[in-house]
Order: sequence, then structure tokens, then C-alpha cells
Amino acid sequence: MNHQIRNPPLLLFLGLCAIVIAAYAQDSGAPPRERVTTQIGTNRVSITISGGQRVITANGLPDHTAGQFLRRGNPDTISAQNYNFHFPLDPQAATQPQRANGAWFGIALNGVPFEPGTAEFWNGQGEWNYEAKSRFINLGLDDHNAHVQPSGAYHYHGLPTGLMQRLGGDGDKMLLIGYAADGFPIYTDRGHSDPKDSKTPLKKMRPSYRLKSGERAGGPGGKYDGKFAADYQFVQGSGDLDECNGRFGFTPEFPKGIYHYYVTEEFPYISRQWRGTPDPSFFKRGPGPGRRGPGGPGFGPTPGGAPRASFDHAFAASGDAGRGFQQNETNQNKERK
Repeated sequence: MNHQIRNPPLLLFLGLCAIVIAAYAQDSGAPPRERVTTQIGTNRVSITISGGQRVITANGLPDHTAGQFLRRGNPDTISAQNYNFHFPLDPQAATQPQRANGAWFGIALNGVPFEPGTAEFWNGQGEWNYEAKSRFINLGLDDHNAHVQPSGAYHYHGLPTGLMQRLGGDGDKMLLIGYAADGFPIYTDRGHSDPKDSKTPLKKMRPSYRLKSGERAGGPGGKYDGKFAADYQFVQGSGDLDECNGRFGFTPEFPKGIYHYYVTEEFPYISRQWRGTPDPSFFKRGPGPGRRGPGGPGFGPTPGGAPRASFDHAFAASGDAGRGFQQNETNQNKERK
């Protein structure tokens, strides 16, 4: 039987009740939907080939469960971005390495950027840049070595553990996890003992950076302890990798050999320099006061002697706009709780 309410005053009363209930729910202290980071949305990334370039478009949302943001040391929440990166299919080494300041170093296969540096400086002096993974400063990194910029951009400062798990891990193989801005591939920290023999056993790659000895002559003073990126120096031959945290060798995706980077568990974690020429699509807009693009002294200085732990970068970052790991394929993976 179909029952209909034909009493207009009663209908008006029920409508007002619905409005009151909705208003109460909105003001009850529950966080708005976009601030609930256990369900941050759908990861979207497309890797295609066009005109001799690899093109990666993405919304920057991870394909794994991220840490809870807001969090101590990182007061920002994750939001979708609009990335459009492109770089050559046939990258070439440059005459000299180029510093990666003021830009994304590269992009992971899931569309989340890699970035090694921070925007925290001692006393506003660019040469004394606090190191994100030094444990001397809390920038709110989650279990995937990632956190969020004021723009909502989620990004990695080290090994992307969640992505690695989704790709099957690197226990018995070299694992491709992304590409740098110059087009060279990025792997986890496991490579073949002999880079020119893919049948040799895998081993953990050791960077060739070491802490300086003694105490800092200027700036903050004190012992070289890894608090600042400048506490380290490259010592050729002390590890497996060059000053760009990479080497030439055979990889599963490039069996004829290619220069490639490693993300390591020790400094520099993610390379601070490109071996080739970076594509401008990885440079950030609006460098702001005191900042320059790649090759400059670093991100903008932070006033005062203490680091600004509440922000990773002083200004919101965005990308302007190569044969893909997954050619011409779009991933649309629902974010898991």
C-alpha cells in the first residue's frame, strides 16, 4: 500500500528537522571528508610513450595506505595534484652532474614524486640544510619515508616501502621503482655484485658518502653528526656508487646496460644530483624569496636559528607538465584503509 503524507505543516516540520540534524552533524567536531587520510582517494597514474619521450601524468595519491596526516612535525594533509612529467627515452649523461635543488628529483611508478632535500635551514643559511632522515628534526615522515607539503603533495624522502611491497619486493630481483628527471631509471638499494653481469648475486648497494671528521668550522658549530646535508662528503671508492648515488650496469628492464640510480638506506638516500640533463617539467613554480631552480644553493631560507619543522617546503610545489615500465597503461587502484 502506498502511503503519502498530505499534511503540509507536518512536511515543513520534518524538513526543518532534517536541516537541523545535518547542521549538527557538520558542527559535531567530525573532520571533513578531505581531511580523513585513511581513505584519501584513488591513485591515478598513466605512463605512456610519445615522440621519443616517456610521459607520466598522475594525481600524486599513493597506491598504498599512507601515514595519518595531520601528524606531529607535519601539519598538512594529502590532496590530489596535477602532475605532467616527461623525459627522454634515451637519456644521455651530461658532462658534469647537476644539483637537484628546487625540483622534484624524479617520479615513482605510482605517480608520487621523489625529493631528497628539505626547506629547513639553520639561521636561514642555505649551506646548512637540515637533513630529513637525520632523526635530529621531526618532519613527520610516515612508514614509507614520505610526508606532505603545504600544497598537499605527498612525496618520498627515501625507500617507498609501500610501493615496493605492491611491486613484489626486491628480495630476488632488482626492483625498478621510478624514473629521474633526466630519464634514467631508479631502483631500490639492491643491485648485482658485478654491474656488468646480471647472473651475479644481488647485494645491498653502499653509497660513497661519509661523515666529515672533526667539528664544523662555522655556522651551527659542533661535531659533524649528520644533522645537516653538508656534514657529508663524497669519498670516491668508499662504496659501490658514484656521487649521484648510481652506476652503469645491466638491469632487468635494460639488459644492454644503462646508467641508473639507487635509493639507499644511508645518505644521500635519494641522489642530490642528476647524472643527465633534467627535464624542466620537474622544476617547481614560484621559487619564492631566496630560492633558485636546480643548481642553486637550495630552498628558501627559514628566518631564525631553529628549523621550521611544521613545513617541508616554504611554498606549494607543482610540476609544470619516458618507454614506460607499464607502457600506455593507466592504474586506478582504490586506496586501501
